[in-house]
Order: sequence, then structure tokens, then C-alpha cells
Amino acid sequence: MFPGIASRKTVIYNHNAAFIDHPKSRTGVVDGNPIHIDMLYAARVARLAFICNVIINSDKEVIYSVSGDCDLAHLAGRGFLSSKCKVDSRPSDIVITTNGGYPLDQNIYQAVKGMTAAEATVKEGGAIIMLAKSNDGHGGAEFLKTFAEEKDLDRMMNTFLSTPPEQTRVDQWQSQIFARVLKRASVIYVSEADDDMVRDLHMTPAHSIEEAVKLAEEKLGNPNASILAIPDGVSVMVI
Repeated sequence: MFPGIASRKTVIYNHNAAFIDHPKSRTGVVDGNPIHIDMLYAARVARLAFICNVIINSDKEVIYSVSGDCDLAHLAGRGFLSSKCKVDSRPSDIVITTNGGYPLDQNIYQAVKGMTAAEATVKEGGAIIMLAKSNDGHGGAEFLKTFAEEKDLDRMMNTFLSTPPEQTRVDQWQSQIFARVLKRASVIYVSEADDDMVRDLHMTPAHSIEEAVKLAEEKLGNPNASILAIPDGVSVMVI
């Protein structure tokens, strides 16, 4: 229903800067999440009568199904998923993560999703090592332009937050989340993407985990930095 068949205007508003900035707008958090509340309200107004949701495993096999009321059935599905995918945060100096491989690691835009898992557990001022093939490049012209043309992340974030909800720009939300990640930690990007493009996006390019770890330790000035690995950043809820 939403965003599936909602209007562009409605979807854009739902992705506004204030909603994205809310501390409850995070992976695995639903209670008090303004994005979810807005979507549930829309479903009720549209009189959505029935849903059928499934949960799949890493082999894309259906392992659980829920159906019925859009809120209660979803709640049951969340309970099952949390029991399989939710982990406690373990603050670390360096966090290594991925975007789950093909097809989700095709570009840098999509890789921001995996970075948010690392963001939830990397120490302030630490380093995130992101592994994503990114053979399709940046994934969004406006996304690349935003970071290539603005080097001050604080000023960028202020621009996002001062944008009225009705005037939210396309891809603004992903840029806002990415800027939030970059403000917390340095990102070293292991990929096949062009090095200059990676730098334009405020990251440090690398071409192996070994090189990335060395760069991270140098950035932190700590050869004994603690390291945490998240094998699949889009399938784990770090709380």
C-alpha cells in the first residue's frame, strides 16, 4: 500500500528530514518510529483489510509467513524475525560489514544500508570498513552530486533538516543517512568502484580487507584497535 501504490507526493513526504532524523527511525525499531506510524496511518485510511507477509532465509526460501490485520500480523512477523536477526551492539573501534553480496552490492547508494548496521556499533570517531562490489558505480546521480559538491557535512545536514517536508528532494533521505554515518566514523570502501568517485563521496578507497584494516588502524593511530565483523549488514538488526 505505502509506498507500493501511494502517490509520489506521499512517499516523498514520508521520507522527510525530520522523520529520518528521529532517533527511533533506525533498523529494527518500530515503536515510536514516525516513518512506520505514518505508513500504518495510511494503510488504515485506505482501509487495507488483509496482508500476507513472508520471511525468507539466505537461500531465498520462505521460512515463515504471517497474514491478517496489517498491524497485528506484521507484529507477529517482527517477533519471529527479531528472534533470528537481532543482536546487541558491541562498541568497537573498527567495524567490517558488507551489503550481503549480489544484487544488493551493485552500487554505493545501496551500500549505505549495510553501513547503518556498522553505524549502530562502531565507536564515535571509529572506522567502518564497507565491502561492496559496486560494479555499477554510484547508483544515483543526485546522490553523488550532493557529496561531490559539498565537503562540509555539518552544513549538508543543516540543509537537509531545514528543508520543509513537502519539498523533500529525491534521494535526500539516503544522502542524509549517509552523512549521519560519515559524521560518526570514517568509512573505508573496498570495491571495484572508481577511486576518485569513492573520494568524492567522502570515503577512502581500498581494494582488500587487509589494506582497509591497515588504513583504519593508521587513521585511528591504534595498531591494537578492536575489530568487529558483521558478515551481512542488511540482514542483521544491531540494537
